[in-house]
Amino acid sequence: MGIELNVLHWIYLIFIILIIAVMVMKRDTSLVCIAGIFLLGLFATASLYQSVMGIFNSFIFAIKELIGTILIISIIAAMSKILLETGINEIMVSPFARLIKTPTLAYWVIGILMMVISWFFWPSPAVALLGAVLLPVALRVKMPAMGVAVAMNLFGHGIALSGDFIIQGAPKLTADGAGIPVGEVVAASVPLVIVMGIVTTIAAFWLLKRDMKRGALSTENILLPTQEKVEKADALLLSQSTKKLVAFLILLLYLADIIVMYFAKLQGGDATALIGGTSVFILVLVSLLSHKDKGMEKIMSCMIDGLQFGFKIFGPVIPIAAFFYLGDSALISIFGEVLPKASHGLVNDLGIALANIVPLNSAVGAVTLTSVGAITGLDGSGFSGISLVGPIAKLFATSIGAGVATLTALGQIAAIWVGGGTLIPWAVIPAAAICGVDPFELARRNLKPVVIGLAVTTFVAIFLI
Repeated sequence: MGIELNVLHWIYLIFIILIIAVMVMKRDTSLVCIAGIFLLGLFATASLYQSVMGIFNSFIFAIKELIGTILIISIIAAMSKILLETGINEIMVSPFARLIKTPTLAYWVIGILMMVISWFFWPSPAVALLGAVLLPVALRVKMPAMGVAVAMNLFGHGIALSGDFIIQGAPKLTADGAGIPVGEVVAASVPLVIVMGIVTTIAAFWLLKRDMKRGALSTENILLPTQEKVEKADALLLSQSTKKLVAFLILLLYLADIIVMYFAKLQGGDATALIGGTSVFILVLVSLLSHKDKGMEKIMSCMIDGLQFGFKIFGPVIPIAAFFYLGDSALISIFGEVLPKASHGLVNDLGIALANIVPLNSAVGAVTLTSVGAITGLDGSGFSGISLVGPIAKLFATSIGAGVATLTALGQIAAIWVGGGTLIPWAVIPAAAICGVDPFELARRNLKPVVIGLAVTTFVAIFLI
């Protein structure tokens, strides 16, 4: 029933194991991925120059697949920059500041608001949009700065980014790796994101309240971070009434996007394009209003900053994605028909072979995908390793006979929660910096809730496969 594996299959499998091992050692995986691409090309074509060309061509293939995701993140970062500089972000969050009357309300209001904004802006820009405005409000009601950082981490870098329902950058990467539509990963991730979110945030809140009662956390002697002078200067470029009008218009535009996406059934690239086009429109409008005769130059300045941010985030993803795309259609596109006629691609072939050798079940598959996802997040990126999740989910689903979307979503959630900005000290720096807390202490505080959440979510996933 299975196909006989050749040297290309074994090279691909060996390098998957090597990449995971390098991630565990917290080293960069780019060199390993490049070496894997070169060796696959060398054994596939028996040509030195074609295998060298294959490295570059595989990068181009990966960039073509990822360019939509890179561009939407860059555009949103550019738009977030002008909103922050002009002070429009303060207007957008000011109504919610009135709701914060107690530490409990501070935790949940800031967390939920962070989650909603992160769906549209992504967490890193959302931290900047929210933190400087709501942190002082939270401190006034005796909410520790650490509690604010935890809430922004778990709701933004955890719940919002692991599901990524609106921008769909994370599901796009994992769905491509698994060879399934983005919509299937998004749909499968909904119950898992809900379980993970509820368990983790409640566990973190309980631990936070316990330590506040013990006096282990305090709001005293907190050194609040200050915004740069340039931001305060730029904030004076628009009148208060204009800021309110623009903030209301932005809300209406994104609300209209959601309505259009629902009724027109837009998903994946189409939904991303709608959000991206709207964000460009907002960037242009705010730049022209705030900088008047220099507005055209400001648009490009923000776009350059946004593109630098986008490629900085996704730079480590390109070599990894280039290698793992070779597990499917990219191998034929780059090196030609180098597999047997009966082959379904390197990943599918390995899955079929595994099914014939090892009797797997949903429990083994779920635990494995959670572990692999968590391991890929150890580099602190969250995104550099999720290209690995899709192929492995497909491999296990082929062996089990079902559950590719659920396994893919589970691996994605584990990778993002660990590496996307909740557990790795250098990944929590945005929230830690805006709240003036130690990033290592913030990562330690997130550890128990996230581990508990992953355990419960994995258990639930077993019954959904």
